[in-house]
Amino acid sequence: MSDLDAKINEHFAGFVVRKDLVKAVKGNAIVPTYVLEYLLGQYCATDDEASIQTGIETVKEILHRHYVHRNEAGLIRSNIREKGRGKVIDKVSVALNEKTDAYEASFANLGIKKVLVDSDTVKKNQKMLVSGVWSIADLEYDHKEEANSVPWVLAGLKPIQMSSFDFDAYLAGRAKFTTEEWIDLLIQTIGFNPDAFGRRSKLLQLLRLIPYVERNYNLIELGPKGTGKSHIFSEFSPHGILISGGEVTVPKLFVSNASGKIGLVGYWDTIAFDEFAGRQKKVDKALVDIMKNYLANKSFSRGVETLGAEASMAFIGNTKHSVAYMLKHTDLFEELPEKYYDSAFIDRLHAYLPGWEIDVIRGEMFATGYGFIVDYLAEVLRHLRGQDRSLDYRDLFTLDASISTRDRDGVQKTFSGLMKLLFPDGGATPEEIRELLTLAIEGRKRVKDQLMRIDSTYPEVEFSFTDKTGRVTKVQTLEEREHPRWYHRRSVEEMGGAVIEPDPTHPSSGAPASTPVRDFLEGRNPPSSAEPDVPRGPAPGHVTFAENQKGISFDALLGPWLDGAAEITLTDPYIRVYHQMRNLMELLEVVALRKPDGEDVQFRLITTPDPDDLERQTGYLEQIRDGISPLGVEFTWAFDATSTIHARHLVTNTGWKILLDRGLDVFQRADLNNGFSPANRHQRYRQVKAFEVTYLQEGAATR
Repeated sequence: MSDLDAKINEHFAGFVVRKDLVKAVKGNAIVPTYVLEYLLGQYCATDDEASIQTGIETVKEILHRHYVHRNEAGLIRSNIREKGRGKVIDKVSVALNEKTDAYEASFANLGIKKVLVDSDTVKKNQKMLVSGVWSIADLEYDHKEEANSVPWVLAGLKPIQMSSFDFDAYLAGRAKFTTEEWIDLLIQTIGFNPDAFGRRSKLLQLLRLIPYVERNYNLIELGPKGTGKSHIFSEFSPHGILISGGEVTVPKLFVSNASGKIGLVGYWDTIAFDEFAGRQKKVDKALVDIMKNYLANKSFSRGVETLGAEASMAFIGNTKHSVAYMLKHTDLFEELPEKYYDSAFIDRLHAYLPGWEIDVIRGEMFATGYGFIVDYLAEVLRHLRGQDRSLDYRDLFTLDASISTRDRDGVQKTFSGLMKLLFPDGGATPEEIRELLTLAIEGRKRVKDQLMRIDSTYPEVEFSFTDKTGRVTKVQTLEEREHPRWYHRRSVEEMGGAVIEPDPTHPSSGAPASTPVRDFLEGRNPPSSAEPDVPRGPAPGHVTFAENQKGISFDALLGPWLDGAAEITLTDPYIRVYHQMRNLMELLEVVALRKPDGEDVQFRLITTPDPDDLERQTGYLEQIRDGISPLGVEFTWAFDATSTIHARHLVTNTGWKILLDRGLDVFQRADLNNGFSPANRHQRYRQVKAFEVTYLQEGAATR
């Protein structure tokens, strides 16, 4: 086990499972993941590989012998009749029959009802009265001649999903983990390897959980295919349901006026609409109207009666175009069905999760470590729905006064959900609260900024907050930073048809502040006023980049500052493993491509030796030296065996010193095994980690 896995098992023994075992046991059993994980938690809660394999075989045998497939229900009923008794795995629900004053059970897959259940069993497993519990049940068959008698007898029942939990124990366990460890535990719980994600990407994954922990929360996520949008809503929780966006009707979702029966919103904590996008999809306008009222007021009407519900809504769908295309030609809601492409509906969404920031799921992204049995976490999240943490920031920060009530509600509900996920016991630091508040504001800002493109009557809003010292934090979305020219377009005016496009370099546009360095990097390089015929070149300055940002390359980031240098020295203590060596090689390629023909460049690396595999490290460096040498770049390196170097920077003999807070390791992991992936071939198609670069000019050139 890793240190984190050992810690997880120590403080949550019996409630965790190794996540890679689920696929090994599922087979063709149409049984929810949370049931499988419960069984694995019972038989495979160990780090001994032999015991794990034995446990896997035990779980497989249990499923093979006792799981009830609906199409085999008649055969199983017959076998129990012939033998007199049998054991089955099924979802068991219980209801009180007031006429007989007795509890009666129903078996979902086996198809039997009115099975008598004793009161003690119901008291121990009260969840059977609400939504049903997957269980291993001992059934007996005893036919009697009396009228209305039921031959089925429940001889014993053992729940195989959480029927109760200790919330205080959960809080005590949370206190043993740092924030970073807790985030990684939650990421492993939903099935992903935390090492494959940066901090921001992890928080975006956890945003998908907010509908489970926050009542009446409205989330939308649109993005490319294959990013796992529906994963969290399909089998993660027994309290959520995933339905196709085109299959829902008013009676199914809300209420049937004919029968008076309430729909899905009365039975589920979270309802997710899969495949929600599609401009040509046929949608019932009456459904949209009721949906808008429910999203705003948590209520809907049945005739003259008004009913309320607490179900949260998640709308997930695919986009067809790139973010830049949508911002230039339409907006980020362009794929919504026509009847949902309505400012009144969109305005009721609390947050827009940017699906384009989430990478396509690859094999190495799946978890192999330990996480909560998802049914355990599902019960915790349901318990937390009763709490309200929406104002936990108020002692530290104040939202801008221009933020409307509806915008404020969206921000606060997202913030409350994140606080309950990460800090159920409180204890967040001011910086952690700042981080979550910023992300919550960003989610609502993405909705509102697009609304202002769709409907010009919406007023401008300053999405910012102020701390107690008066420091103002202005929140930006990542696509706003990447595409400032298109992001701040407004709708076509009704009179004249002119498109309003603010100057992205103007401070009031909301774009990043214009500086010589940022202007140069983003292609905004107007002539100097003093020398109108001479373009402004690289200049001293400081620039920051957000996690998941794209469009960045060593050529744009460093190339202009390296032009003309005959000697370049890179100091970076971590040039060891393959992806770090590849980054180094790509920087050397930039040097080779930009240097004048007929000139050579000396490039020196100062790094630290790899304590785990110095031979491999040296071998990589030798290959790089031999590969780049014919291109006119003389590459040498030196090891600082004292391991005292921490700074990362580039120094040229032309007087530039470039401070790199992450060194060359600025790109997130790409699928380097896929030769047809653009991110494999070109840096600007890769997402980056959060990093900063400072450009300093150190006196006159020495060349």
